[in-house]
Amino acid sequence: MVQILGMRVDPTSYEEATGKAIAWAEAGESRYICVANVHMVMEAYDDPSFRTLVNAADLVTPDGMPLVWMLRRLGHPHQERVYGPELTLRVCEEAARRGVPVGFYGGHPEALEALVGNLKSRFPGLQVVYSYSPPFRALTPEEDKRVTEEINASGARILFVGLGCPKQERWMAEHKGKVRAVMLGVGAAFDFHAGRVRQAPAWMQRMGLEWLFRFFQEPGRLWRRYLKHNPRFLLLVFLELTRMRRFA
Repeated sequence: MVQILGMRVDPTSYEEATGKAIAWAEAGESRYICVANVHMVMEAYDDPSFRTLVNAADLVTPDGMPLVWMLRRLGHPHQERVYGPELTLRVCEEAARRGVPVGFYGGHPEALEALVGNLKSRFPGLQVVYSYSPPFRALTPEEDKRVTEEINASGARILFVGLGCPKQERWMAEHKGKVRAVMLGVGAAFDFHAGRVRQAPAWMQRMGLEWLFRFFQEPGRLWRRYLKHNPRFLLLVFLELTRMRRFA
């Protein structure tokens, strides 16, 4: 485990993350996995309660390239990106192969329907036993209890959660021990695999420019996030690395 600005990020791989998710699912364990990018690190930096719940996750993968570069700088030279949309595909592929039932919680109703259809077409053996698009408002305690009971009754052992950061991480932490499944907070993977939003070209992803591609797709929604978080992240990481060099 490594900490970046106080938030945990685990050196891991697609194979290791997929293997853990499947093993926990087959054991019927309640776990949650976060896929971390700059946005999540800065949300955790600004909110100690959010940082605590991310640090308590069972696995935190480096989803964003700036976090991959930091892990390499901090003693893990061969670290690669473990990207939420790709991890979704790999977990679904292995779940289909091993007969592990999955579910989906989040997204717009139309996107959720397209997502499930696309994944079942891509992985014919995939058992999708649950899908639900919750309202944008917070659920009442009665509604939340009903949803939790429905997820458990479905038999889903892996639950992909697409509510966006930080909402999905809070939801997973609140439902650990209640939802009898491995919860993966994969955010934008829902829209990507539903075909509603295009992913950045591979070269932009490798260069850490995916944020720029997404910004031009949804400037009205994303400009505040990137304007607020990206410059601060760069400055704070620079100061953190400078302190480390001085200490060494």
